Amino acid sequence: MTAAVPTAGPEPARVRFDTKIAILLRDDLATWQRLNVTAFLTSGVAGAEPELLGADYLDADGTRYLPMFRQPVLVFTGGRDVLVGAHGRAVDRGMRVAIFTGQLFGTGNDRDNRAAVRAVGRDQLDLVGLAVHGPRNAVDKVLKGAVLHP
Repeated sequence: MTAAVPTAGPEPARVRFDTKIAILLRDDLATWQRLNVTAFLTSGVAGAEPELLGADYLDADGTRYLPMFRQPVLVFTGGRDVLVGAHGRAVDRGMRVAIFTGQLFGTGNDRDNRAAVRAVGRDQLDLVGLAVHGPRNAVDKVLKGAVLHP
């Protein structure tokens, strides 16, 4: 008995979202740091914008899986100056921003993370990553100078 081979159908229509979820990482991070920072920053967006999450997933056997974002998350990279500029533009526009600073690599819990950020003024933050969600054009302007992560 052979398994059924799905037939190729018409390509689904591409959905264009009015908003964008973007993560910006500093370009000098180690691979494990990039992954860690991305995971933490996406949780910030999901927590602040729960309507961005879709419904639970179900497989053919009825096993339930957690919901995920309904739209793509784009990951960008840039130098420290790109992060500082993006942070300033996002704050100036009144956008909600998730941040990750270098100090957070040395902490092990949420309380210490918040204390590490609280101890430093906005202009002195050692930014290694940030996340924003908002209208596409506003996010594009915030990310000026950043490039898509390879």
